[in-house]
Amino acid sequence: MLMSMQTRQQSIPYVRCIIQSYFFMLFGTLDNFLLAVMAYDRYVAICHPLHYTTIMRKGLCVLLVAGSWILSCLHDLLHTLLLVRLSFSADNTIPHFYCDLAALLKLSCSDISLNELVFLTEAGMIFFLSFGVILGSYIRIGTIILRVPSTKRFFKAFSTCGSHLSVVFLYYGTAAGVYFFSSSWGSKDIIASAMYTVVTPMLNPFIYSLRNRDIKQALDMCVNMVKFFKGQSLNPLVAVRSTGR
Repeated sequence: MLMSMQTRQQSIPYVRCIIQSYFFMLFGTLDNFLLAVMAYDRYVAICHPLHYTTIMRKGLCVLLVAGSWILSCLHDLLHTLLLVRLSFSADNTIPHFYCDLAALLKLSCSDISLNELVFLTEAGMIFFLSFGVILGSYIRIGTIILRVPSTKRFFKAFSTCGSHLSVVFLYYGTAAGVYFFSSSWGSKDIIASAMYTVVTPMLNPFIYSLRNRDIKQALDMCVNMVKFFKGQSLNPLVAVRSTGR
């Protein structure tokens, strides 16, 4: 998208379109798995705080991340191989700002019944399985919080889960609207796609990183340094007098 905006070239070769579709599906599926892993991490942190370090040990974290990568690669390789076997006409206009799988299937001249069947079953199973892990984790968190009602405990849990929940609603809401509840591509689907392909990744550094205490301290330090040097440049005589003292 950035290259198209810079070069103002709206065409893409067939091979590059397939590669773009594969990597988009890869990182989208990986994001789906990592959101589920993060939900489980928050469940352990809130429901089993004393055993957190023993449960979420380094080996398990590596296994969860590696498993997410492997499953994502296998999932997207399957859909890419099914896409390559289809035939397309010489020139096509994709009603989207990138080579999305659903948009490409609608442009094919071949029978796409197998692609649609695999997409609805296999991709739907992965989608709802990850969402089920997230939903189950937060249901368990909710029951633990409501078991001993406490305003302090509620706000602490919300502080821990609020950032993750906001990304989950934004990601799953727009993705489900585009791939499972839409029959034809339109301007609303393109806007929804932009939400989880552009807006959500841009918000991630603010949603996650700025909640980290070390990041906040580093950011405050940078802001104070900018203010200091700006004040030095605006008031050189004051700086010289202060140095003389």
